[in-house]
Amino acid sequence: MSIVPLYGHDALRPRLSTAIQRGALPASLLLHGPRGVGKQRLALWIAQSLVCSAPGNDATPCGRCQACRFALSLAHPDVHWFFPRPRLESGATNKDVTNDFADAIAERAASSGLYAPSSGLEGIYVATVRVIVQLASISPAMSKRKVFIVGDADHMVSQEGSDEAANALLKLLEEPPANTTIVLTSSERGALLPTIRSRVVNVRVAPLARREVEAFLADAVVADAMRRAHPRASATDLVRLANGAPGALIAADEREAAIESAERLLASALSGDRSKTVRAAMAQGTSRARGRFADILDALTELVAERARAAVANGDDRTALGASRAMASIEQAKTLIPNNVSPALIADALLRDLSAKLS
Repeated sequence: MSIVPLYGHDALRPRLSTAIQRGALPASLLLHGPRGVGKQRLALWIAQSLVCSAPGNDATPCGRCQACRFALSLAHPDVHWFFPRPRLESGATNKDVTNDFADAIAERAASSGLYAPSSGLEGIYVATVRVIVQLASISPAMSKRKVFIVGDADHMVSQEGSDEAANALLKLLEEPPANTTIVLTSSERGALLPTIRSRVVNVRVAPLARREVEAFLADAVVADAMRRAHPRASATDLVRLANGAPGALIAADEREAAIESAERLLASALSGDRSKTVRAAMAQGTSRARGRFADILDALTELVAERARAAVANGDDRTALGASRAMASIEQAKTLIPNNVSPALIADALLRDLSAKLS
């Protein structure tokens, strides 16, 4: 079964194709833009373009050769797709990680490439980085090139004792093998490790135009998925709700709930009222609510990032600096979640910190 075709990005795709045709595509790319605009699907299209055995005169993939068919079914041996996953047990081997991703990719293929956003409890852990580095050292199996896609790269988790793996990844990004292309994606570029941002070429992926969203939603597979996810919404409603990012319509209810909770946390921090921050923190619950809380912190990162961008646009350096520091605090709080710390306790300390940095 093939994944849903790539819709939109009509201005960006020719630029990428021209770079591929000229042999000028950067070896390490970062596709960044709003959540749900199709960055990972675009990365898969880039990978298909690079492995296609009969590309068009403009370097676009033919869609018919064996390499394209394998790429579209997520089965090409030289297209390696990684994304946030639940943390495996301590001592997991490279084979364990590879098998876990094989199962996850099979699930995405079975759903035609339509999948819910990664949970806040999922990450790109050191064990995954080791597999990426190992695979990068192996010659391509079928095509002339191999392509690595790392979706939601801002979910890369730093771990104690992981310096060797982290340094190997940085070296790989800086100097990939001659037959290797690496494409990272991120909905929050500011949450990426600075050492990673400095080693990739940034490409902004804009929201889709209305006609592109309409074309995506008119796809038979997508329309069927939307009927299940939004049974009461009309086509016009869905276009409006998508707001240029139709991928956000998948699991939209959970996403909206996380955003609303994050807005309440941010409001309590900005109020400077200690009683409000305590109540907001206690509402996050016990360790059994860690998954929901992780999603809330992801949404909080986005809200604070918006605050930073608005401050920069208005020339308010003080607010922008405070928001930048607040984002670092949120990212630090996320690292405590897998350690079974109560969300209420994490939130209490975080909100006190945010109140000081955002005031």
